[in-house]
Amino acid sequence: MGVVDLPAPPADDGDVPRWTADLDLPGLVDVHVHFLPERMLAKVWAYFDQAQTHYGTPWPVQYRHDEAERYAILERLGVLRFAPLTYPHKPGMGAWLTEWAGEFADTHPRAVRTATLYPEPSVADYLGAAVDAGARVVKVHVQVGGFDPRDPLLRDAWGLLAEAGIPSVVHCGDGPIPGSYTGLGIFAEVLEAHPGLPIVLAHAGMPDYRGALELAERYPNVVLDTTMVGTPFTQRMAPLPGDWPARLAELPGRVVLGTDFPNIPYPYAEQLAAIHDWAAADPRLGRGFLRSVLYDAPAELLGVAVPSLPEE
Repeated sequence: MGVVDLPAPPADDGDVPRWTADLDLPGLVDVHVHFLPERMLAKVWAYFDQAQTHYGTPWPVQYRHDEAERYAILERLGVLRFAPLTYPHKPGMGAWLTEWAGEFADTHPRAVRTATLYPEPSVADYLGAAVDAGARVVKVHVQVGGFDPRDPLLRDAWGLLAEAGIPSVVHCGDGPIPGSYTGLGIFAEVLEAHPGLPIVLAHAGMPDYRGALELAERYPNVVLDTTMVGTPFTQRMAPLPGDWPARLAELPGRVVLGTDFPNIPYPYAEQLAAIHDWAAADPRLGRGFLRSVLYDAPAELLGVAVPSLPEE
């Protein structure tokens, strides 16, 4: 294969704006970022503090700052738009978190409106209200929620999202540890029942990357996000297949930037460097792939106009 001519990847977070400028991009669009109510976020961080017990490896949260500083870091990185994702783990939380996420977006111009869901009788009502209010994406965390995505209580919710064309960022893979209803085969049944449902497979289906690629090949409305994929930290636990860049070349426009900021155990730039390495590995990828993943495809997915921003 020929050599792919690309600017040097970002050396650190401070170098990210240089890199995006070298790619002729005004910045980044990130579909997988977490902002949560402070008490809930503190519990999430406390869980990661015990990662040696849960996952068998330490997970030092890289961006353990207050909300204002976390938002400012994204601004300095050049993240023009991002999806602040929330996720419930029991009934009664879905409506509250969806309302909180809407209020967060109203006061943070770089954030888009998001929603979440849980299998409960009210789910289609609060999800419909969120869509009417301008929600751009829904977070579905099968692992943390511990629910079956095929639950009959979700049938109307999936149908609503399919009809509205609102994508869901779905964590349904078995990584970093399996849940009661994780596994791409289970979620494939949801897609079979709702073939028009727009889905973002969080973490590219980790660790079942090949299964994620097969779902994307089968359903044109399925895309993969890059969240934690291919970073040195993740490669130790869930390494990519050797033909990963070649397989991505067969799915143009179907990969979008996601990072899991702020809860990642390494600098944001490491995720970008991993994506750079894929682009450099196959001449069919290169600069066009980077521009698509980092900006064009996620902006289209979220339905946002960038780079113009309201006054902050």
